[in-house]
Amino acid sequence: MKTIRLLLIFCVSATLTVQAQEKKPLTMDDCMRYAVENSPAVRQKAYAYDTYKAEYTSSVASFLPTVNAGVSAQYNFGRAVDPETNTYVNTTTFNNYYEGYASLPLFRGGQLVNQWRLAKSNRQMGMNDVRKAKDDLAMNTMEAFVNVVYYQGAVRFASEKLEESNRTLYKAKRQEELGLKGKADVALIEAQAASDDYLLTHQQNLFNTALLKLKEYMNYPYEMELEVDTTVETMNYLHPDEAAADIYHSAALYNPSAMQAAYKLKASQMQSLIQKGRLFPSITLSAGVYTSYYENLKSGAVPEAFSSQFKNNRGEYVSVSLSIPIFDGMVRLTDVRRARNNVRIAREQQSETLRALQTAIEQSVADREGYAKESVQMEKKQQADLLAYQATLRKFEEGLMSPLDLQTSANILLESKATLLQKKLMYVLKCKQVEYYKGGELVSSDN
Repeated sequence: MKTIRLLLIFCVSATLTVQAQEKKPLTMDDCMRYAVENSPAVRQKAYAYDTYKAEYTSSVASFLPTVNAGVSAQYNFGRAVDPETNTYVNTTTFNNYYEGYASLPLFRGGQLVNQWRLAKSNRQMGMNDVRKAKDDLAMNTMEAFVNVVYYQGAVRFASEKLEESNRTLYKAKRQEELGLKGKADVALIEAQAASDDYLLTHQQNLFNTALLKLKEYMNYPYEMELEVDTTVETMNYLHPDEAAADIYHSAALYNPSAMQAAYKLKASQMQSLIQKGRLFPSITLSAGVYTSYYENLKSGAVPEAFSSQFKNNRGEYVSVSLSIPIFDGMVRLTDVRRARNNVRIAREQQSETLRALQTAIEQSVADREGYAKESVQMEKKQQADLLAYQATLRKFEEGLMSPLDLQTSANILLESKATLLQKKLMYVLKCKQVEYYKGGELVSSDN
């Protein structure tokens, strides 16, 4: 009995532990990891990558001979050629043919090699597309997470301000009953409490909207509750001197956006070479073996045995064919011109992508340094605004300050808190972006 009781206690404890772990707030990395693992867009890129791998295997196999076999049976009625006498006869015959043959392309104007190079590049591009889809989704999820944390903090600040206004209103009403406050002062404080109540409702609506956006990026069930970790750790605003140009030189080679543009340019170049190869003659080597069986159905003679005919009628052949394109209505030349223009377009798109990447890196580095300085200044300002509000509140309770002075001081303190939280979160966001451009991973591995 005692053993059963211990087992029940252990099971209940384990269940409570699992539930506690399930309700653990999700960090930024948790949200990004969940979004990447449950994204339909990422899965689509993965399926496309699998197709590219199959196309690469097919391009390798195109260098090998193609082998085919065929069997046919034929009834002839009326006039036909007698294979025994090689003369025309009017009868009914049965013919059975067997053939096996292979063909090997000897020259295609470099099309096979360039198709293999194109398939190899597409396979690498498919892998890069999967990574880029993950990174883009993680970046959007990270920004949505920052918005959720900010608006949740704004809700908390608004709630604290409303509680403070309600306490002040309660004191003011008691002082009015004692004749220490006038109705005008109480009315102003009531208006401030109503304004704070509206502000809380407004911030709550903004928080709900931000939370829905985060769930959208994460592909998180809307009916399930999502709790995020709002802890903002102590910031380290000191960074080694990093030139944006140095970061860009590395990102231009390894960033998924830059690599995608490079792969597209390479693919268009391979397509151009393939189209040019269609202008050259093609040479094909073929070889085969065949045999047949013949029977005259109206003849009274016994036909030769199938095994004998199968052996005696066998023949082999080897052939080399040359195909020379002469005129096809300018189709090939038009395709060559279109492919050449696609190369030019891809080159311009690569230049545009690299320019946008350089701008993003410059902006991220500048924003990181700017938000670091603003956060330091806002921490000092918040402390000063807090002391000013406490002094104003004390003087208001002593009758030395008006409700308007108290309201102004409280609003300034609320704005300082919200601004400081925003600057800290934006600093964290920009730090992650800079590290990503330097080659780091947005989504850390889950240990």
